[in-house]
Amino acid sequence: MDKLKMQTPDLTDKNIEQIAALFPNVITETKDENGNLRKAVDFDLLKQSLSKNLVETDDERYRLDWPGKKASLLKANTPITKTLRPCREESVNFDTTENLYIEGDNFEVLKILQESYLGKVKMIYIDPPYNTGNDFIYKDDFKKSKEAYEEELGVEDEEGGKLFKNTDSNGRFHSDWLSMMYERLIIARDLLAGDGLIAVSIHDTELFQLGKILDEIFGEGNKLACAPWLSEASGGKEKTGLRTGHEYLLIYYKNSIINISQEERSTGGLNQKDINGPYRKGRELMKWGGVSLREDRPNQFYPLVTPKGIEVVPYRNDGKEGHWRWGKNNPLIVVALKDPDFFHWELRNYDSGVSVNGKTERWVPYEKIRDIKKSVGWSTWLDKYGSNADATRELKELFDFKPFDTPKPTQLIKWFINLYSDDNAIVLDFFSGSAATAHAVMQLNAEDNGNRKFIMVQLPEKTDENSEAYQAGYKTIAEIGKERIRRAGKKIIEELTTKNTKKENKEYDLFGEVNNKNSDPLSGISSVSWSKNIDIGFRVYKTADSNMKNVFYHPSELKQEQLSFLESNIEEDRTPEDLLTQVILDLGLELSLPIETKKILGNTVFIVQTNALVACFDNDIDFKIIDTIADLKPFKVVFKDAGFKDDKDRINVEERFKRLSPETKVMVI
Repeated sequence: MDKLKMQTPDLTDKNIEQIAALFPNVITETKDENGNLRKAVDFDLLKQSLSKNLVETDDERYRLDWPGKKASLLKANTPITKTLRPCREESVNFDTTENLYIEGDNFEVLKILQESYLGKVKMIYIDPPYNTGNDFIYKDDFKKSKEAYEEELGVEDEEGGKLFKNTDSNGRFHSDWLSMMYERLIIARDLLAGDGLIAVSIHDTELFQLGKILDEIFGEGNKLACAPWLSEASGGKEKTGLRTGHEYLLIYYKNSIINISQEERSTGGLNQKDINGPYRKGRELMKWGGVSLREDRPNQFYPLVTPKGIEVVPYRNDGKEGHWRWGKNNPLIVVALKDPDFFHWELRNYDSGVSVNGKTERWVPYEKIRDIKKSVGWSTWLDKYGSNADATRELKELFDFKPFDTPKPTQLIKWFINLYSDDNAIVLDFFSGSAATAHAVMQLNAEDNGNRKFIMVQLPEKTDENSEAYQAGYKTIAEIGKERIRRAGKKIIEELTTKNTKKENKEYDLFGEVNNKNSDPLSGISSVSWSKNIDIGFRVYKTADSNMKNVFYHPSELKQEQLSFLESNIEEDRTPEDLLTQVILDLGLELSLPIETKKILGNTVFIVQTNALVACFDNDIDFKIIDTIADLKPFKVVFKDAGFKDDKDRINVEERFKRLSPETKVMVI
């Protein structure tokens, strides 16, 4: 019977194994702090293995370095024992929602989510502190004193001579900020899907340093854009007299959207050609899978016109009405509606024996993959996607005052999410602030009936006691963010209900619109349908120390006189739901999965997503429940190590499952 580790993975060991597979000759052994032998990497040998020349020094090379960079990389790879605790009373629709709001240090949260969301996040948008030294609500000054910086750097030798030139320049202002961002972005990259996108809002104070970090982590070749965003229409005030009313959006792919080189894009890889140049056929625009019928996404059923002037609506191979991948507001579709040649068109047959309107074939559009900036149809100067004034107005409309100093407009975030996101994407923001990203996700789902999910992460930073937010009762930024989501969700449903109530008795044409193909994208959908389909809820979780006592991780440190105090290895104040959350994370399951709670023979049993996981953390478990749980054929089942009435029952558990449900993996905490 396996015992769960109940901590985040040790990425150092994992990375060493990967290196060993490629370069077994560089693996050696060393002793840890307890004198135990463990694998290690001979980095001198590794460097020599990767070089055609003799490696003698690394003094000169092209890279961005700062004091603390190596420590940040080590920190990113080191496991932690922190966990999350659910907070039902602050959540909305906890049992049904797939959205998450997590309070805590975002580095710890990213580590905690590392297994459960590995490669699953489609879009990441963050608006981190700009390191300007200004007193924003979210503390924004990561500068060190000159003395502290020089002490860490070791700028003088034993004779008092300087070892590092130019110590009065920018280094001390950037190092802590760079370390803070570096370690978080390293982990964030692991969470991002292979074709996912990350966008970071930034001011020119750290623009160039951040760009180098992103180049290193994501690869310079995966940079989509450094796009200026017009944040202040009137411009800022600078001593130079130049207008500076803009910020920047650095956008990177995890991997290139098309897995071919720049050379291949302009030669053999692009085997089609139109008036705009070479391209290759990409994904079909028709949506396939479990939610591919017109009724699943009514607003994504609309006509497109081929270059030959033929009007085409999305019919599936079986002749049923389907829907396109994107709604009309997607930047690709906006361009395609004006330019019929935007997509690649092919004539395809329906399934054997199927015809629609007497025809046995249909026109099918595909994406054209070419230079990415040409295909998305947007300018690198973002001046039509909201401003700081718009962001402030959005908050004031919800709160009747300005609770947050530096929000971002939902229009800007919606534009980013729409770049290459499908309508089931997970969107992550680990500098959530006022939760504008959550607002944007819900609003976008309302506009195209999508099912995007958000994960917001925010430190419960205290608000200034002199601020309007504090005076209104919001003691932390996290409280502001959660309340914004509640109010924004309520407003979205109210607006949809009002629009659809007015139209419910009107006659609709084929496309669900009121005698007008350019009508409001929300028309044609009943208020009941919208209210049911749009997820405006969120599960609140908060970071905490492990549910397990220290002896769980370090049993060798236990002394004889302590035994009477440690009858249980679980902290006394933890609930079964707390334990379930940590087990879900330890097993790499998503926190948004549906959870059913049942009483079986007097014991409380949690059933996660039908049979993905079944858990019972009661004491004195009735052994008879094993047969009932086994009937569910769960993939994994978890109990407390000391949860059974006697040792005989614990020993027999595994044998019983082998007989009744042999595929079930039995574990204990």
